[in-house]
Amino acid sequence: MQNALHLDKSHAKLLGVCAGLANWANVDATLIRLGFVITTLLGFGLPLILYIVIALIAD
Repeated sequence: MQNALHLDKSHAKLLGVCAGLANWANVDATLIRLGFVITTLLGFGLPLILYIVIALIAD
């Protein structure tokens, strides 16, 4: 599995989900983090639940 999603704990701010997603998508982690913050504020917390689910499933 070459392009699998893994948590990136070496560049983590919280659990490494955003850094892992950034590595997987080949984008800057700051963009992923900003996206999570904005969608959490606009999405009534659903992205926060997704963040926790990804943290539990990945790695």
